[in-house]
Amino acid sequence: MDKTTAQNRIEELRQILRENSRRYYVDNAPTISDYEFDTLMHELEALEKQWPELDSPDSPTHKVGSDLGTPDAQAAEDSPRGGFVQRPHRYPMLSLANTYSISEVEDFVSRAERALGASSFTYCCELKFDGTAICLTYRDGQLVMALTRGDGTVGDDVTANALRIKSIPSRLHGDYPHEFEIRGEVLMPYEAFDALNKEREDNEEAPFANPRNAASGSLKLADPDEVAKRGLICTLYHIPAESVTFDSHWQALDAAASWGLPVSDKRRICHNIQEIEEYIDYWDSERKFLPYATDGIVIKINELAAQRSLGYTAKCPRWAVAYKFKAEQACTKLLSIDYQVGRTGAVTPVANLDPVQLSGTVVKRATLNTDGMMKDMDIRIGDYVFVEKGGEIIPKITGVDLTKRGKDTVMPVFPKVCPDCGTTLVKDEDGAKWFCPNTEGCPMQIKGRLLHFVSRKAMDILAGDSTVDQLYSCRLVTRPSDFYKLNMLHLLGLEGWKEKSARNFIDSIAASKSVPFDRVLFALGIRYVGQTTAKSLARHFGDIDKIIAASRDELREVEDVGDVIAGSVYEYFHNSAQLEEVSKLRQAGLQFSMGSSQQAKSDVLKGMTIVVSGNFSVSRDRIKEIIAENGGKASSSVSGKTAFLLAGSKPGPEKMKKCAELGIPVKSEEDFYAMLPGDDSIEKNGTPVQASLF
Repeated sequence: MDKTTAQNRIEELRQILRENSRRYYVDNAPTISDYEFDTLMHELEALEKQWPELDSPDSPTHKVGSDLGTPDAQAAEDSPRGGFVQRPHRYPMLSLANTYSISEVEDFVSRAERALGASSFTYCCELKFDGTAICLTYRDGQLVMALTRGDGTVGDDVTANALRIKSIPSRLHGDYPHEFEIRGEVLMPYEAFDALNKEREDNEEAPFANPRNAASGSLKLADPDEVAKRGLICTLYHIPAESVTFDSHWQALDAAASWGLPVSDKRRICHNIQEIEEYIDYWDSERKFLPYATDGIVIKINELAAQRSLGYTAKCPRWAVAYKFKAEQACTKLLSIDYQVGRTGAVTPVANLDPVQLSGTVVKRATLNTDGMMKDMDIRIGDYVFVEKGGEIIPKITGVDLTKRGKDTVMPVFPKVCPDCGTTLVKDEDGAKWFCPNTEGCPMQIKGRLLHFVSRKAMDILAGDSTVDQLYSCRLVTRPSDFYKLNMLHLLGLEGWKEKSARNFIDSIAASKSVPFDRVLFALGIRYVGQTTAKSLARHFGDIDKIIAASRDELREVEDVGDVIAGSVYEYFHNSAQLEEVSKLRQAGLQFSMGSSQQAKSDVLKGMTIVVSGNFSVSRDRIKEIIAENGGKASSSVSGKTAFLLAGSKPGPEKMKKCAELGIPVKSEEDFYAMLPGDDSIEKNGTPVQASLF
């Protein structure tokens, strides 16, 4: 390679890396995998080493990727960027050197042994958590500041948000230093990630690609109350040696745990490369059973004196290295792209793939989210694409294998009109998605709303895609209220219906009239109103008439409701067509007010956060309802703020262990029912049962 070619490639690599660094750290929407990013970075490093005269101080090889906010994003409702005060780090918050090769880990060990000579030292091996970095400062046992990594020297002040993460204590206990820093990772567990993405998909918002992006975006929300709802957890793993006095990294972490800080118990002391490799091999397999995402192993020199002796490079410490697990990835052919119209009119491109095995399942389809994503990847029909599972959960296309691109590939063209009804598409307010504005006339939107209405978590009517499609095609059902006009004769006159199936369907419609108000509200399909928000609205107002009469300001007073949701609810109930439909559903006999069984029964659990784990004599959903009915709040993770763990049979061992460590009481189902008021009985899914039975 001559100098001119090298210079061109260097500039190309810098541009690619800067752009993808912005997408990773600021937008939380990366378009290439960590492995691809690191490969490009290593190529750039090699070229700059070969041609030192072409190196530059502003090259990505000399910088830590930045998550700092930008002023123009301040007004964004769910922005990961906006409006945070930036403050300097007392000690630089550097990155770790990454490797995907065991041989490079061996090189790290060899360098350490040569540099430290006869000094006695060990290695502390830890899980590399796949979240977003945070630095906490405690003064006199009180959390006084929480900063993101930022650019390594300056970070965004997210203290208000950090205080709403349950596992981050606002106050410490024990013999803690006057002032110190501790660093770690904010994570979103898989369970919370699934729930968040399900809610986003229900509202036809783009899902997060993986828990890491979800955690990063959630930590940078403008509203701390929203942060509290995201189910974030924190794991801490480093106290700067300058901040406190200990002999070893292990001692520092043990001390932090004794002060009430969340420190991982998965770490291990290793004495040589063989033990390090055993630890790596073990967790490469076992990590799949963890409740949160990890993407590698961090190997640190344990003794702090040895760390100080080895020192730092401009970007990273010489006493640590990160071995990264390569994400399970498959390469398969992109056969075609469908453009799906959802119930809110959002048009989403979906890739149809040559079936491929990935993380234990066969993947045939993967969302492309937006036309912008397709353009960024320069994806074409007929390409061979790389598919990963975001957080090993959601299939996503991460890139294109350009070496396999044939001459017969076809550039996809995002439609300008609705693929279903032919209406000209319009962009949403932030310019990210295309929408069909034909709300009342687009068949796919109508059928999408009908399917949402009959879904299990809404009205729970026995109808799937084919039934809704058939009833809509015959014009028997074009809006939800039409379900309540159906009878046996209507169905038996249609193809495929028999006496039994028709009777079961009609019975399920009749049973839906008893579905509680919050689920009816959810079933209406108001944009941005998921199950949780519907429940909050129902409990706050009590009936549909009060919601209809509520102003935007009154709606914003409800828990879980911000400006966007308040505006959506207000507009829905100020639309004459929607009000007419609500009236018809009311006439059909649906529940549009809170029944006595749905209202708060007591406040005996007020202020208590209760973690539910294991199997019970009733459904866990019912247990959580009972907690809410008595003023408590159900949670999925144990923290210092947990009042008690409600343990059924086979509770999670990690939760039980955490309770033992924190001194949190564990109560049985029988103990729980004994706390509740009443006549020693509790309703199990509507059936009174004596508490003594449990």
